[in-house]
Amino acid sequence: MLIDLQDGELVHGENFSLFAAMSALEIMDPKMDSGIEKSGYNSIEEAIGDGVAPVPLSLDRTVDVQRSIDVMDHLFSCEATWHKGHTLAQTVFTCIYLMRMERISSHAVLNSFCRILRATCNAVISVVSTARTHEEEDLFTMAFGLPLRDEGDEKCLSILNAVEETISRQLRACKAQALSKTKTLQDLESLQDNPDLEEDYCRALLCRLRFRKVLTLFPVQFCSKMVHVLCNVLTIMFQAVRYFEKLLHDLDVICALSLDPVLENVLHFIVQFQKSVPDLVPRAFLQTLLIQDGKLYGQNMFPDVISRALSLPDIIGDKEFQMNEFVVQLGQLVINLLKILCTNTAWQRRKLGKSLQDWSTISIQLELALKREFGETRNVLHHENMCMRVSKQLLIWTQEHAYWVASRFLTLGFELDLYSPGEYCMVYWYMYVVFTKLIEKMQLRVLASSETSRRKGKKKKDHSKDSGRDTAFSSTCLLLQCYVLLSEGLSMMLAVLRNESRSFQLPSIFNTEQEHFDLLQKARVPEHISYYSFKESSSRAGISDLVKYNFFKEIQKIIPSLRGSFASEPEKLAELRRIEQVAEHNRIALNIISQVGPNDPSLRVSFEFTHHPHFAVAVVKRDHDSSLA
Repeated sequence: MLIDLQDGELVHGENFSLFAAMSALEIMDPKMDSGIEKSGYNSIEEAIGDGVAPVPLSLDRTVDVQRSIDVMDHLFSCEATWHKGHTLAQTVFTCIYLMRMERISSHAVLNSFCRILRATCNAVISVVSTARTHEEEDLFTMAFGLPLRDEGDEKCLSILNAVEETISRQLRACKAQALSKTKTLQDLESLQDNPDLEEDYCRALLCRLRFRKVLTLFPVQFCSKMVHVLCNVLTIMFQAVRYFEKLLHDLDVICALSLDPVLENVLHFIVQFQKSVPDLVPRAFLQTLLIQDGKLYGQNMFPDVISRALSLPDIIGDKEFQMNEFVVQLGQLVINLLKILCTNTAWQRRKLGKSLQDWSTISIQLELALKREFGETRNVLHHENMCMRVSKQLLIWTQEHAYWVASRFLTLGFELDLYSPGEYCMVYWYMYVVFTKLIEKMQLRVLASSETSRRKGKKKKDHSKDSGRDTAFSSTCLLLQCYVLLSEGLSMMLAVLRNESRSFQLPSIFNTEQEHFDLLQKARVPEHISYYSFKESSSRAGISDLVKYNFFKEIQKIIPSLRGSFASEPEKLAELRRIEQVAEHNRIALNIISQVGPNDPSLRVSFEFTHHPHFAVAVVKRDHDSSLA
C-alpha cells in the first residue's frame, strides 16, 4: 500500500526515539540523500565507456584547453562545497578524472591539477581530524574508501611547478611575439591552435594553477603574501571564489598571530577571530597552530603559560611546579578551553557550559587544599611563604577564568539568538553578577602579583614594566565596569517593566529562565548565587531606584578616559563607540519611561540589538505614535 507523506512527516518504527531522529535520513536533502542526484550510470567504467570524462577532453586542442579550464573551475566549486559540510564523495570525487588518475597521466595540466587537489584534500582531512573541530560537520572527514593517496603524491607540488613554468614560458613568448610582431613562437609548442587566443588561455591556466598552489601550500607553510598575489592573478568569476577569498583572509589573520605565550592575549585573539564567523577549515588550522604536542604553539608548556599568567616567571621550567597535581589539571583545562573556543559558536556555548563544572570543581579542590595546608586565611599576608602565596594566586587565577568562561557562555546566547525577551531580565542580572565577580578576581590576582614583585625587590626597569601592565589592567577593569553598568541597568529596567507594566513576562508555565542557567547553578558560578537571589532582587526593582542610580549616565562618564587608553587599539575603540551608543539610547529611553510612567497603558517598550550584539537598546513608543527613543 502506498502512503503519501506530507512535508515534515517521518516514516519510523514503534521503537523510534528522538535520539534516533538525529541519525534519520531526510529524503531529497542533498547532504543526506546520496541518491538525489543519480547520474544514471551503475559504475565508473560504464560512464567512461559511454564517453564521460574523455581523454583528451577534445581532439580540438583549443576546445581541450577550454574544457580543462571548465573542469578546474568545477572542482574549485566542489571543494568549496565540501568545506561547507557536504561529503567528499558527493563533491570533489564526483569527478571521474580524480577517481581514475591513471587515465590523465598524459594530460600534463589536468593531471598536475587533480593530483595536487587530491593531496590537498588528504592534508585538510588530516588537520581537521586531528583538531576535532568537526563534530558538528562529522561527514567532512569521512573518506568513504576514496583514493585520497597514491604513490608519487609527495612530488605533486614539483610536478605542478614544472607545468606552471612551461606555461609561463609560453606566456612570455606570447608577449615577446606581440612586441616584435613576429609570426611564430620559436622552440615552444603552443597550448592550442588559435594564435589569437594563446595569451589569454595561458593567463587563464596560470591563474588556476597558481590558485591551486596557494590552496595547497596553506596547510604547511601558508604565507600572508599569497592573498595579495591571489588578488592580482585570480580572474575566475564564480561563487566558490568568495568562499576561498574568505578562507585565505581568515588564514592570513591566523598567520599574523604573534607567538605570544600570554594566555589573556591568546583568548582575546580567538574571541575576536570568531567574530568573523570562520568556517571549519580555518578554525581547525587555528587550533593546530595553538596546540601542538600538548604545548602552546608547540613551544610553551602549559604549566609555564600558567606561571606567566601568575607573574611568576622565575618558576618557568620548574619541574616541581610543572608536576603539581593542580597545575597539571589546570593545564589540561586550558588546552580544552582553547579547543572549545575553536569550535563553531553553537558547539562552543554548549561545551563551555559543561566545562564550567570542571573549573568550579578544581577551584573547590584548590580552596580545600589551601585551607588544609595553611588554615582559613585568604588575604595576602606579608609573612606568608612562597608556597602559600603561589597556592593563593593559583586559586584566584582559576576562579577568574571560571568567571571568564561564564561570561562567554552568557554572551554567546545572544549571538545564537537563544534568549526570548522575557528572559533578558535574568540574563542581564547574571551578566551583572558575573562581570562584577570577574573584576574582583582580576583585582585580587594583580594585587597578589604586585605583592610578589615587591617581595622580590624588583629593579626600577622592572617596575616600569609593571606600571605599564597596571595601566592596561585598570583600563580592562574599567571596560568591564561598563559591561557591569550596562548589564545592571538593563536588568533593572526590564525588572521595572515586569513589575509595573506586567510586560516581558515569561509566556509559558515552564520556567525556562531556570533551565537556561542550570549549568551555571550546578557549577556554583557565581558563588553563593541562586535563581531565587535573582527573583528576590528583581521583585524589588522600582523606577525611582533606576532613575536614581542612572547606570547609563555613569557609563558616559567612564568612556572619555578609556579612549585615551585604547587610542592604539581600533577594535577596542570600536567597542567603546558601540557601548556609548547603547548607553545614550537607553539613557534617553529611561528618561521617557520615567516621565510617562512605566505603568502607562499607552507605553510600548521593545528591545533591539542595533548597536551591540550583546547589549540591547530600549525602543519606546506610545500607541498611535512613532518611536520616541
